[in-house]
Amino acid sequence: MKHRFQVLSLLALAGLSAAAQADTLLIERVDKPLAAKPERGLSMAEVEARFGAPQEKLDPRGGQKKQWPAIHRWVYPDYMVYFEKDRVIDVVAHKASPRAPRSARSRPPRGGRRPRCCACGPA
Repeated sequence: MKHRFQVLSLLALAGLSAAAQADTLLIERVDKPLAAKPERGLSMAEVEARFGAPQEKLDPRGGQKKQWPAIHRWVYPDYMVYFEKDRVIDVVAHKASPRAPRSARSRPPRGGRRPRCCACGPA
């Protein structure tokens, strides 16, 4: 019974230490709103005139029935613009790519092995 309590205590401590290693939050992206983005209600022509041609115009989705209007998507470097018929309905920023904190950049990857300094074992 005493052994079981010690094992459970160790598992709880291991869980707490894993929780202490949090993922990198992408708060910086939330703090910086898109400087210039198309506003809701603009037409396709107005968006193209103000923000230039998109990098890509994706195939429309929907439109099989009258109550399901076609949704057009245009890709710009920082965001994607969604149109219903020919009007902007939403602008969505691209997902940010997380960067490792400066202190963690020199560490080996999680679960990875450290390079060996000699034949006897890890450094």
